[in-house]
Amino acid sequence: MSEAIVAIDAGTSSVKALLVDVPSGAVLARASAPLALHTPRPGWVEQDAGELMNAVDAAADEVLQRRPDATVLGIAISNQRESVVAWDAVTGEPVGPLLSWQDARMAEFVAGFDDDVRHLVRQRTGLTLDAMFSAPKMCWLLDNAAGDDVRLGTVDSWIVHNLTGSWSIEAGNASRTLLLDLATGTWDDELLEVFGIPRSALPEVSPSDADLGVTRGRPAIPDGMPILSVLADSHAALYAQGTDSPGAGKATYGTGTSVMIPLAALAPPAQGIDTTIAWWTSGPTYAREGNILATGQALDWTARLLAAGDNRSGGEILGELAHGAQDSGGVTLVPAFTGLGAPHWDRAATAILSGMSATTTPAQVARAAFECVAHQVTDLVEAMTADGHVTLCQVHADGGASTSDLLMSVQADLLGLPVARARESALSPLGAAHLAARRLGTPLPPIDREQPTTPTMSPAVRQQVRTHWRVAVARSRFTPTHPEENA
Repeated sequence: MSEAIVAIDAGTSSVKALLVDVPSGAVLARASAPLALHTPRPGWVEQDAGELMNAVDAAADEVLQRRPDATVLGIAISNQRESVVAWDAVTGEPVGPLLSWQDARMAEFVAGFDDDVRHLVRQRTGLTLDAMFSAPKMCWLLDNAAGDDVRLGTVDSWIVHNLTGSWSIEAGNASRTLLLDLATGTWDDELLEVFGIPRSALPEVSPSDADLGVTRGRPAIPDGMPILSVLADSHAALYAQGTDSPGAGKATYGTGTSVMIPLAALAPPAQGIDTTIAWWTSGPTYAREGNILATGQALDWTARLLAAGDNRSGGEILGELAHGAQDSGGVTLVPAFTGLGAPHWDRAATAILSGMSATTTPAQVARAAFECVAHQVTDLVEAMTADGHVTLCQVHADGGASTSDLLMSVQADLLGLPVARARESALSPLGAAHLAARRLGTPLPPIDREQPTTPTMSPAVRQQVRTHWRVAVARSRFTPTHPEENA
């Protein structure tokens, strides 16, 4: 009879569940349940908090049903970050929509802060003041939620509350709110005042492997299962990749993309790049991170443009379409659908598809979509390593879009670095399971990786295509530029 951990990943488009064997680390069973995104207005992106919990129940139930012989040791959770839920403290029912990390409804509100506030946020939290993060969403929910006794939380808080009745927020998730002092791991009173968020509306900050109680009262999850670990999804993927390889960072290719490089110690912020708590066990582990708003979303958008009605994933559709195209023929996509994230942080940027001619083919447009993902990741790596506090000699790749051989090849070429893809693309729940197993005193073995994809592009060609990309980004931002200025 196997002993196993149920690893639940509450993502943007679905909730995934893995049943992970202890101590081998093998995935015994997997399941998923879809989640809908709602866009009631331009820039508004919502989900239903109740639907999310129904999906958690469904995915967990299915994975348990597939291996009824397994003895479950506990539950590990990974979750989409920055998204916020508000619920009534008495009834436990949500009092507004789940505001997605993609939601930009508070962009104008954020733009109204002066440079002193921006500097304060940057110095205390390590983050860029942007509507992607949690605090502006919390402000909106407090202004628009019904009831006097409202609790606020990120997605991990909402899930743990529903599973166990406890109210907490994991340190890595808390570090994405714009409200946490990175150095102390506690809520910052000055920032709470800036955003007008009462401390009483926020949960206590907990370590990533804290004792958060046991499950109770869920329709599909047995009572008595302990919550062993909680990690934000990108942080969980980094944990799964491991931090024992000097000079290695990771890129998680999802709806957006997170690039993270571990820090040996808390370091000064890099231009356009955030510092975050990756996890907190016996103490904090910090990382530099850049967040891209649209990568998998860019692939899906282009696929709908070129192959309307095909319900397969964007990466699969575009992979077939791009077959045989050696380059994009000068076509460039800048997917600034809700502006640009790191390292530009420009919510006014506009999506553009440029460089087309009468001879442009669908294959070239499809390839341009893959290239825009790889260019954005390269932008982040260049910004992260510019000041010398971190170095990078290899990128570990995971996430749904990383299954594309073409994307991995283009990424290696544009970075000029090897890219090693994890054999398991769902690394977020697996990373949470690794931390849970470590808490149980039974560490799981390192994950398997494929042979690295190595770059074949010459430095001269790389410089040329990178300059072409920078010019397109400048157009997206309505910034006059000349190619020689970006060489």
